[in-house]
Amino acid sequence: MQASFSRYYAGLLFVPEACENAVLQRFNWSSLVPLQLWGRTLGLQAEDSEFRLEGMPFRIFGGSMHYFRVPKEYWRDRMVKMKTCGLNTLTTYVPWNLHEAASGKFDFSGNLDLEAFLTLAAEVGLWVILRPGPYICSEWELGGLPSWLLQDPDMQLRTTYKGFTEAVDAYFDHLMARVVPLQARGPIIAVQVENEYGSYAKDPQYLTYIKMALLDRGIVELLMTSDNKDGLSSGYVEGALATVNFQKVDSSFLVYLDTVQQNKPKMVMEYWTGWFDSWGGPHNVFDADDMVNSVAEVLKTGASINLYMFHGGTNFGFMNGALDFDEYKPDVTSYDYDAVLTEAGDYTSKFFRLRQLFTKIIGQPLPLPPMITDKASYGAVLLPQYVSLWEVLPSIVEPIKSEFPVNMENLPVNDGNGQAYGYTLYETVISGGGQLHSRDNVRDRAQVFVNTVFVGFLDYNTVELSIPEGQGFRQLRLLVENCGRVNYGLMLNEQRKGLIGDVFLNKTPLRNFKIYSLEMKPGFMESLRGLTAWSTIPDYAVGPAFFRGNLQVQYLPQDTFLKLEGWEKGVVFVNGENLGRYWKIGPQETLYLPATWLQPGNNEVQEDGLNTLKLPCCSCQCRIGCVQELLISPATNMSSDLEESGQYLWEQFNPI
Repeated sequence: MQASFSRYYAGLLFVPEACENAVLQRFNWSSLVPLQLWGRTLGLQAEDSEFRLEGMPFRIFGGSMHYFRVPKEYWRDRMVKMKTCGLNTLTTYVPWNLHEAASGKFDFSGNLDLEAFLTLAAEVGLWVILRPGPYICSEWELGGLPSWLLQDPDMQLRTTYKGFTEAVDAYFDHLMARVVPLQARGPIIAVQVENEYGSYAKDPQYLTYIKMALLDRGIVELLMTSDNKDGLSSGYVEGALATVNFQKVDSSFLVYLDTVQQNKPKMVMEYWTGWFDSWGGPHNVFDADDMVNSVAEVLKTGASINLYMFHGGTNFGFMNGALDFDEYKPDVTSYDYDAVLTEAGDYTSKFFRLRQLFTKIIGQPLPLPPMITDKASYGAVLLPQYVSLWEVLPSIVEPIKSEFPVNMENLPVNDGNGQAYGYTLYETVISGGGQLHSRDNVRDRAQVFVNTVFVGFLDYNTVELSIPEGQGFRQLRLLVENCGRVNYGLMLNEQRKGLIGDVFLNKTPLRNFKIYSLEMKPGFMESLRGLTAWSTIPDYAVGPAFFRGNLQVQYLPQDTFLKLEGWEKGVVFVNGENLGRYWKIGPQETLYLPATWLQPGNNEVQEDGLNTLKLPCCSCQCRIGCVQELLISPATNMSSDLEESGQYLWEQFNPI
């Protein structure tokens, strides 16, 4: 039986009996599932030292999974894996900056269909703890807050500042109307008030405001707060159950909860199953045995637990966050997190060890986990077509003329919402050379060009460059990348991007700019397809550029990964979907490409008078002059015995 079972579950580990002391009593919750308690009246209660759900003893065995980090087609698979691991509750954040990317325009469609996600959780048999923010942290761009809030120069995020609360009220009006019906007649059993506010704590009235914003719009389920130990006292609000976040178990953490609230259920809202990575840093790994032993230790106390993350997924697009404690560090694209499931949703040893532990506690067999999905290797893909940014600028982007530099958020684009992500190009005219000094006004990374000649970088560490002397008037160009807004800490109000102040040449501030917004939105990528300027890659190319090529997929697509050997830095689009950033400094070496973003058959160039691509492509940015080749293959621990197939169009953008 063991041999045949492992045949279907690659990487399945049979470990010896362990963690017996975690099982103080059996906890059979098989009858406590959403569809059997539809229309419940009591909900989840925390009146004494244990949770009760509809009057029956209940423990939360939860796992975090974010719908916005996982393709919609994979939601059910990940939820079923959560259920078969022994969990009964799913927790998810809600990202304001995706649902209201432009002020007053709301999107709950497609991969942002929160109601469909919550309804599916109920069908699978999972309860839901909803964490609607408005701030979510989560290593997500600006902690989930929309960048247009920063157009107000006096904005005070996460406070009762009028400009902020008015925006929150308008957002909550739309959000709560969607989730309120999914309480008693749905899977929601608890709602979190903001997120880790004790580590911010700039306004003592703020948590009460958020609590009332929830209650006034019809939230009736149990309210919770979530903080690390140091933030518990400042992050607690009357009328909500305080919970704690940590990774390494310290008995004082749970004991400390009693000093905030006596005789209440204890819960670890975020037990960190791994950790995230930052560009240029190490790849973080948390030992599976240490993790499971810590979970067992928490459960031994009788506490409830939520595994953050059960499945991390991906920071697709430009949505990665950053930290800034003495040094700015943007997060990588992958949100694998060394979690219970991999970025692609595959099992890890943590899954099977946890499943064994929860089986003992539940006291009955769990359903078999789903079979893993195959991964494909598509080999190397050449990107033979090329167009320079300098060639296409005049035809695809209308410049904004300004005497002074303007930060991204305050550019007059996107119907007055400013630019949120991507790149901004600042051009001005100079008549000589000398010392260019940023005065630390570049956010976050600028490539500097004189005409089309690359001079160097300006960033947080490099604030000065030498500009060579030259004859006559020349263009000075600063191509500035927003590498990701800070998502945690006290710097949230300082997250405006682009040029946030004057840049000086020989101590004289530069003036009279042409500013190009390069947000890489679908309309921009569409305009690239119609260009006649595409050509074969020259032997040597200078400056930022776009590339494209073909990948063939003859049969049903499978998940795969892009390995960008030889490429410097950039972002990849496949069929209009933004896979995210890559950067040679690591630690991330591949980009996850879900099968749902591929399709069988040929994607071909259609001559419509303007070389229009019939379907979008993949778009990347990297150093020009490197090897123009992508290797598309499964990760080393995944199945690769699949036939290579199909046809895909790729496009790439390459600042250095």
